[in-house]
Amino acid sequence: MDMKLEVVVVPVSDVDRAKGFYTRLGWRLDADVAPDENFRVVQVTPPGSPASVIFGTSVTSQTQGSAQGLQLIVDDINAAHDELKRLGAEPSEVFHDAGGVFHHAGTEARVPGPDPQRTSYGSFLSFSDPDGNGWLLQEITTRLPGRLDPATTTFASAEDLASALRRAAAAHGEHEARIGAEDPNWPDWYALYMVREQAGTELPS
Repeated sequence: MDMKLEVVVVPVSDVDRAKGFYTRLGWRLDADVAPDENFRVVQVTPPGSPASVIFGTSVTSQTQGSAQGLQLIVDDINAAHDELKRLGAEPSEVFHDAGGVFHHAGTEARVPGPDPQRTSYGSFLSFSDPDGNGWLLQEITTRLPGRLDPATTTFASAEDLASALRRAAAAHGEHEARIGAEDPNWPDWYALYMVREQAGTELPS
C-alpha cells in the first residue's frame, strides 16, 4: 500500500501573518476555510511540491514556532538564496556541513559556502517564518539510486521539466562529440537520460 506524505502541519501564532509570509514566497494558496470563529485552516503549497503545508487556528497542539528541520529541495542553492532574499525571507548564507551530506541540528558544524565539490545533497541554506518555524533548503542535482522508481518519471512543474531537458541536452551534446556524429535518435537518448537521472541509475554514455 502506498503511503504518500502530502500534508505537514506548521504551528503559528498569527494566521494572517503566516499566510502573508508564505504567499509572498510564491507558495500557492490552496484553501482558507473558517467554519467558525474558533477553527480556521489555511493550506499552501511550495512551488513544484507534491506536499502541502497547513496552519491555522485549532489545527495543532504544537507550540507555535516549534516545527524545525522542515526540508525543501532545490536544484540551484545559490539561485534559491537570491530568490528568498528578494522575497523577504531573510535566508542564511549557503552552507555545507562539516560531516558530509547530512546536517547537524541548529547551526552546529555549518561550514560557510556550498559543498566544495558541489556534490548533490551537500549544500544547504535555512530560513524561518515569523514564528520561528525552521526550514532548510537542500540542493539535489542527481538522485542516489533507489530513491525513485526507475520505471516512473514525474516532474512537479514545467520549470522542473525544462531544467531536466537542459541537462539532457548538454549531456547529449557531449555524447555526439564522443561518437563524432549527429544522433538521429536523440529523443530516445533524452528520454533514457532523464529517466535514469531522476531514478539515480547509471546514465547513458
